[in-house]
Amino acid sequence: MRLQIKKLRETATIPTRATAGSAGMDLYACIDSPVVAEPFQTVVIPTGIAIALPDPSHAAFVYARSGLAIKHGLAPSNCVGVIDSDYRGEILVGLTNHSVTAYEIVPGERIAQMIIAPVCLPEIIEAGELDETGRGAGGFGSTGRA
Repeated sequence: MRLQIKKLRETATIPTRATAGSAGMDLYACIDSPVVAEPFQTVVIPTGIAIALPDPSHAAFVYARSGLAIKHGLAPSNCVGVIDSDYRGEILVGLTNHSVTAYEIVPGERIAQMIIAPVCLPEIIEAGELDETGRGAGGFGSTGRA
């Protein structure tokens, strides 16, 4: 598979993998000056790139960088961003500061990670009834605490 990436601004950084075993590619802040994410505030950070996935069998998913999330409380505002195969606009990352301390995002900082993954596209069939299982409609802790 080939992933086409277009720089929308000269200062944009093409996503990179930190190590050969990294599943995700780091996305970089393409900003001219620092942006401060105040406690419990959401900021939208441009990456300066657009991508072209080859077909609908794959999508790109934007996840938190664990270091930013654990150490500074910064995580994608929608938990996981989904980039559909037919989207050609700029990848923007909404980050929410879940901590009580402001965090300054600097130009070129790694702000999230993007993973390309297969997407199952099932045929949708409306059903009058669903098959029975031992669990049934039990949810939200119905299988026990631990």
